[in-house]
Amino acid sequence: MRLIGLDPGLRTTGWGVVEFEGARLRHVANGEVDSDKDASTAERLAQLYAGIAAAIEAHRPTSAAVEETFVNVNASSTLKLGLARGVALVVPARFGLAVAEYATNAVKKSVVGVGHADKAQIQAMVRRLLPGVVIAGPDAADALAVALCHGHHLQTQQRWVPAAVRA
Repeated sequence: MRLIGLDPGLRTTGWGVVEFEGARLRHVANGEVDSDKDASTAERLAQLYAGIAAAIEAHRPTSAAVEETFVNVNASSTLKLGLARGVALVVPARFGLAVAEYATNAVKKSVVGVGHADKAQIQAMVRRLLPGVVIAGPDAADALAVALCHGHHLQTQQRWVPAAVRA
């Protein structure tokens, strides 16, 4: 399974691609898509769309996962994050990928073991799980964590499917 994880943000959207082969885990690529803060919202969303699409075209994942929106106190910030999240959901869907969604705490618990881990803990565990990985930035680390969470979830589902159903 080759999976892409997306950590949406209007300023920066992180992406990370990992591959699961049985118990083996391999880092494929990661990066961040930045939008021009001086551009209109529509132009910024188009920039995010193009960047995510380029990552999908380059690395050909078989499934995608997006981190769910964390509600902010500021309504304007929440709305902007929601717009970026919409782009992160629509791009993989346009490529025909199934798109899963995971709460922030579920991602953290899956990767770090604690639902309220901070960014430094997430980066440390991503480096531990993917030895030698060079992480493009904090949003890319979060996206890799989303991809890892998705992979663990999919593997768990496969283990629990009765043999009669798999046949």
